[in-house]
Amino acid sequence: MPRSTGKLACPLWLYIFFLFMPELPEVETIARGLAKRVTGDTIESVWLGQKKEPLKSPAAQIASVLEHSRIAQVRRMGKHIVFDLDRVAPTPSSAIGQRSKKVARVAQPPKTGQTKAQWIVHLGMTGRLQVCDPQMETPKHTHATLKLSSGRELRFIDPRRFGRLSVASSGDFDAAGVEPLEVDLERFVDLFRGRKTPIKSALLNQKLLRGVGNIYADESLFRAGIRPRRRAVSITHEQLRKLYPSVQEVLKEAIALGGSSVSDYVNADGEEGFFQLQHRVYGREGEPCLVCKTPIKRVVIAGRSSHYCPKCQK
Repeated sequence: MPRSTGKLACPLWLYIFFLFMPELPEVETIARGLAKRVTGDTIESVWLGQKKEPLKSPAAQIASVLEHSRIAQVRRMGKHIVFDLDRVAPTPSSAIGQRSKKVARVAQPPKTGQTKAQWIVHLGMTGRLQVCDPQMETPKHTHATLKLSSGRELRFIDPRRFGRLSVASSGDFDAAGVEPLEVDLERFVDLFRGRKTPIKSALLNQKLLRGVGNIYADESLFRAGIRPRRRAVSITHEQLRKLYPSVQEVLKEAIALGGSSVSDYVNADGEEGFFQLQHRVYGREGEPCLVCKTPIKRVVIAGRSSHYCPKCQK
């Protein structure tokens, strides 16, 4: 069982932490960083904690799917981090004894016809993933530890337990909604046509667009000149045609800058994101609009803060 301590167990460059709900650019940045570090590694064994909240799939099923599986790919799907797995037959202990430790830890390539599966991680608000040396002390609130054939450990830590761990044995996990960076214009317009909810709420609806959160909805609406309280049904076709590239441009710019470090977020290399320096409305209540100098306003829509310029957005 992992040792428990309140101190940070791993080097800063392996530390991923949130005090806000990670959105598409942050999750994309983390997934890319993890892909560089663990792709090709094999999961030799799994330890799961006693807390039930983080486990969306039964503990026994998670362990069964993960153990002796090779990490073929790490990618983002909506706000989820998805580990695509290839099932690898465990190496007999007798065979391991014939090799050096270094050789025994090398991940073996998957064989043709092996079962595909997936490990799905949602970070919640305080979830983080660490790739560590096993000798490092394990932080408090560690809910999963995966021992890798490379000799390292992949740990999931979540103090508030809003994150979720699950598996898809047949590799068919599909987050609801469409990917905002992949959807075409016609489909995008159809998503909001006739909806009576505020456009801000519609953008946050993960069953429509997956991955868009509070920060990037506010920034996209500002660039499109649309107030967040506007009912989606009242927005013209032309305005939706303007919102479509605004959403994609904001997300792409944020990914390029490593996301928004509005709290303690850093990427897999321990570096802060820089898109918060490009925020035009989010978190700028009372500050002058960067376009017209009108003070930015904040309103609450369905329990979420929304920021906008009363002059630039109609």
